[in-house]
Amino acid sequence: MERLYSKLPNLIFGFHGCDRSVAETVLYKNQELKTSINTYDWLGNGIYFWENSYSRALDWAKHSAKVEEPFVLGAIIDLGHCLNLTDFGSFEILKQGYRVLRYKSEINGVNLPKNRGKSKDNDYLLRDLDCAVIEQIHEMRREENEIPYDSVRGLFQEGKPIYEGSGFLEKTHIQLCVRNPNCIKGYFVPKQANIRYSMP
Repeated sequence: MERLYSKLPNLIFGFHGCDRSVAETVLYKNQELKTSINTYDWLGNGIYFWENSYSRALDWAKHSAKVEEPFVLGAIIDLGHCLNLTDFGSFEILKQGYRVLRYKSEINGVNLPKNRGKSKDNDYLLRDLDCAVIEQIHEMRREENEIPYDSVRGLFQEGKPIYEGSGFLEKTHIQLCVRNPNCIKGYFVPKQANIRYSMP
């Protein structure tokens, strides 16, 4: 039943906040974005995008200590076989991944990773536990010869309330983690960037 609805039917626009030099390398030298392999990645290891949110990608780039010249790279993405964490049914998959990870930690005598680094808005910025659970799910699929997930999609409520008493938070977003680079059908410079480009 899981595979029946795991393939999302539409192409998606993803936006990647980065340094201008990174975007130019991808656009003009035909290189892929680098896969993130941090232990604290929110959706496990892969190439990260903000779904349909140029402004959130730009905001991230502007506040990143690693970025000298903020830029947004657009991508056309087919999510393929997707672990879609916006779907109610995915919660059982997460629970199973957590149970297996906890069992392995117990028999190996090691502590479970923990989410950490809370912001002033009480958001976990470093999600070591969530990353480990998702990576455990991918490992289980490999061990059981199941079709691997091409991507992971998650909704995150983040930031301060938009207004007093609001249930909407200012940085709420859908994040995409692409594990299979072939899901990225092409890159582009977003029109709203309003930047004149000349070939180097």
